[in-house]
Amino acid sequence: MIDLLINGVNVSVERGATLLEAAQFLGFSIPTLCHLEGLSPYGACRLCVVEIGEGPRARLVSSCTYPAEEGLRVQTGSKRVVRARRMVLELLLGSCPQSKTIQDLAAAHGVCQQRFRQEYEDCILCGRCVRMCEEQMAAKAIGFRGRGEKRSIGTPFDRNSEVCRTCGGCIYVCPACELRCTYATPEQAICGGCANLSPPCIEKERFGHLMCYMDPCMACEIQKG
Repeated sequence: MIDLLINGVNVSVERGATLLEAAQFLGFSIPTLCHLEGLSPYGACRLCVVEIGEGPRARLVSSCTYPAEEGLRVQTGSKRVVRARRMVLELLLGSCPQSKTIQDLAAAHGVCQQRFRQEYEDCILCGRCVRMCEEQMAAKAIGFRGRGEKRSIGTPFDRNSEVCRTCGGCIYVCPACELRCTYATPEQAICGGCANLSPPCIEKERFGHLMCYMDPCMACEIQKG
């Protein structure tokens, strides 16, 4: 077992556990996007960052990939961590503003503005689909290609894959391919009307927290009207 300190609480975890697993064991909430239970850790989105160490040597690491270490001091909600997560969410909103998952995460973390150019990308390179195809479907039909700005996901040599079974697993786990928020515009990039943050109560709070299981989303319809 490994003993470490998370937000001032002593915790013992099995060797090989990640900081994300250790924090979740204690009930500390850490937002994730590229991480998905059943898939290997990837650390692409950096939304799960935590602060380790103390003083000037403290640094941010992705909790889904960083292993728990003996005596490590971890902060999951310091000002530095919160600021970094909000910046990541702004960047994700700039890339894919119509994703309900990203919209909900932004609303939950108090992101009320998006300062970057809207790009409306179809992919945020979280790697969920690639790992799902390889690890759960045992197909390896798709993968990453290129680097930097040219990095993308596709089949080898852009040819129809002979091993793809059209199972739809890649689409199922993709946060950019899901049902999209139709209200996002460059001028109003953050909707927040669909965030499932608290139970709805129309009588006490008139249209304050209406949920996405209402079809169409009443909060979005009211704002459009």
